[in-house]
Amino acid sequence: MTPIRVLLAEDQEMIREALAALLSFEDDIEVVAQVGRGDEVTAAALASKPDVALLDIEMPGMDGLTAAAALSQASPGTKIVILTTFGRPGYLRRAMEAGASGFVVKDSPADRLARTIRQVLSGQRVIDPELAAAALSEGASPLTPRERDVLAASQDGATIAEIAAALYLSEGTVRNYLSACIQKTGARNRTEALRVAEERGWL
Repeated sequence: MTPIRVLLAEDQEMIREALAALLSFEDDIEVVAQVGRGDEVTAAALASKPDVALLDIEMPGMDGLTAAAALSQASPGTKIVILTTFGRPGYLRRAMEAGASGFVVKDSPADRLARTIRQVLSGQRVIDPELAAAALSEGASPLTPRERDVLAASQDGATIAEIAAALYLSEGTVRNYLSACIQKTGARNRTEALRVAEERGWL
């Protein structure tokens, strides 16, 4: 039987090695590539031709959700499983939009990961049940893509002028977008709007 070829993308080396060791105990799974950055995922996948890619969300270079979208374009035959510490409903929606077939929270039982790999390869969609229920009850992100861009650009305390320059918008337009973000998140200011959006996985 040909083993299932797996690519592991996780920036914390200890966790990545632990996952690789865990999967090596499975007779039908082989880890064929490991990367620690999101912007290395596509190249590694094209070189190693995995059946399934396990992607962490929080990675340098490119986050796992953006990497998932890039990978599904470059290698549509590779199944994608998002593996994360952050069980946020908004992340689940974005993962599905990016082409992921599975979404597993890291504190799941070890045998669930191997089972998920087999299931997505057989064409199933596998989602942590509690997270799926939370995502359905919370609903979709109220932010438009442009509002999300503007709010994300304000993350490091950037001024209105800096955000406007970075996104090629007028300062008035940036103010309007930020105002909409504050209103839609029920926040009192943009710092609070940013926190709410991050907690719900809308960014």
